[in-house]
Amino acid sequence: MRSDLSLHYTLYSCKFWSGKIPGDDRCTDGICVHRNLCDAADIRFDCESYQYISVSSIYAADFGSDGGDVSENVGKGKKQINKERAVPGITVGHEMVGIVEEVGSKVQKVKPGDRVTVNVETFCGECFFCKQGYVNNCTDQNGGWALGCRMDGGQAEYVRVPYADQGLNRIDTSITDEQALLVGDVLATGFWAAKISEIGPKDTVVILGGGPTGICTLLCVMLKKPEKIILCEIDPERIDFVKKHYPEVLVVNPREIDVEQYVKEQSAHGGADRVLEVAGSADTFQLAWKIARPNAIVTVVALYEESQVLPLPQMYGKNLTFKTGGVDGCDCDEILELIRQKKIDTTPLITHTFPLSEIEKAYDIFENRKEGVIKVAIRP
Repeated sequence: MRSDLSLHYTLYSCKFWSGKIPGDDRCTDGICVHRNLCDAADIRFDCESYQYISVSSIYAADFGSDGGDVSENVGKGKKQINKERAVPGITVGHEMVGIVEEVGSKVQKVKPGDRVTVNVETFCGECFFCKQGYVNNCTDQNGGWALGCRMDGGQAEYVRVPYADQGLNRIDTSITDEQALLVGDVLATGFWAAKISEIGPKDTVVILGGGPTGICTLLCVMLKKPEKIILCEIDPERIDFVKKHYPEVLVVNPREIDVEQYVKEQSAHGGADRVLEVAGSADTFQLAWKIARPNAIVTVVALYEESQVLPLPQMYGKNLTFKTGGVDGCDCDEILELIRQKKIDTTPLITHTFPLSEIEKAYDIFENRKEGVIKVAIRP
């Protein structure tokens, strides 16, 4: 067991700890928010694991926003707390790769020394929703978006992962840390979005948003080999990035052209067969249903700052199917295999790497979209 734990942030449940900080009422029968108060080497659940973090990432939700435009949402102070957002006092970070240090007695899938990805979601694997593959809605008290939100996350040297058999996936020796870094969250989200969109070979697919999640969605849509892919983005640097790395994709800027008309011209049936909304603004939500052809599928994976309205009178007769919500991140083994086969490569997205000691600088670059940043990796 490593002994250099001065920067370690730990998570644990109160029922496994005999003490409590006087006057601190944030500690309940569920998750304890306190840090650095226990022996980090102790496994407190027989189904959890404890690992050293090799590399983690900065994610838009770490700012309190998962929207497509971090600079606007965060810069104007629009922070909202829900189950996908970090509560005060929690160490953020939920995309990470690590090395297993210790496991509980019931953990069977991983062992000390294994290099693993960590899933964005905590899920028990036993409840009704988990058994159906709907792990985002796990009913366990610690289930759902926990790491980096309700439990201390991975922007640290060490992290605990409850339900390790579900939350960890072993990485093949041929895969680098950077290749695997995005598997547990944005790449899993893109994979899930493409899967539930039921994309066929003759489809015209439109992706709204060219940020990290949008590009990961693009990579997974490309695996389906549709007839045509259109990506809609307003940021010039992101537009240039997509054009440079994925020249076969049609890229449009809604500030420069009429996207509705463009999509009609590029589609065989008056609109997109599949629309995947990843950007998360009111404009993109409305655009998603407008550019879809009748009887199309509109998949909404974006997390919005405010409630959105479906104008049903205007939509009447389009007979659209909407699929919405958070990722069911249970395809990570399949994603890792696709990476091993070199069918998916997200390393171009990691434009910056910083040590943990310089994380403030990393956040400044990411939040303010400096230096053409897409994703930032953090190493201890």
